[in-house]
Amino acid sequence: MKIMVSACLLGRNCKYNGGNNRNEAVLAFLEGHEVIPVCPEVAGGLSVPRSPCEIVNGVVMDQNGVNRNEAFRTGAERCLALAREKGAELAILQSRSPSCGVNEIYDGSFSGRKIPGSGVFAALLRENGVRVLDAKDLQT
Repeated sequence: MKIMVSACLLGRNCKYNGGNNRNEAVLAFLEGHEVIPVCPEVAGGLSVPRSPCEIVNGVVMDQNGVNRNEAFRTGAERCLALAREKGAELAILQSRSPSCGVNEIYDGSFSGRKIPGSGVFAALLRENGVRVLDAKDLQT
């Protein structure tokens, strides 16, 4: 199976703070599969590190009030194109991310509160028929 994966889960330092979210459960799940690593935020032209972002009233904003929506949406589109090109059957994405959150995201107040919802990339994948799985669902 061809599986698209948030690159941070593989240990790549592409998070907003320059770190990663290496996830041993995800790595174990991926054994024997073709892996397609992506970071939609980097694909959209954002730097590492970068200001934290959240979805505020449907628009991706950074904590300083700068609109980052175009970069997030461009990156999501580029990664969707890669998913199609490579024939990804599943995507395993980083929890709570404004790009990759599958089931919940931060509420846009930059206070750490979470709400039900999806990140820009996760929603785009779903809309285009790609099955998505939250990394934390592999922990159980």
